[in-house]
Amino acid sequence: MKRSVRASMSDAQKFSLVRREAMYTGLALVGLIVFWLVAGFGTAGVDAKIFHVPLWAVLGTVGVWLVAIVISFVLSRVLFRDIDLGGDDDGR
Repeated sequence: MKRSVRASMSDAQKFSLVRREAMYTGLALVGLIVFWLVAGFGTAGVDAKIFHVPLWAVLGTVGVWLVAIVISFVLSRVLFRDIDLGGDDDGR
């Protein structure tokens, strides 16, 4: 169940929360890029194969997608909060 912050928050608190979430998302992107570099280029010299495909190709493609999914799951469950940003709710 997603945590929801429905209590009245000031605009400064909302901005701080959005800024924190953006910072962690940027850090997640940097971590994903580092993983891609290490998994793809770092394992290029390894002669291992998975289903007759070089390890670097599997880790540099499918591995990156799997890590991105895990990172997204962790960000959404642990760090992100559902808050009311204001504005008109037209029922959409």
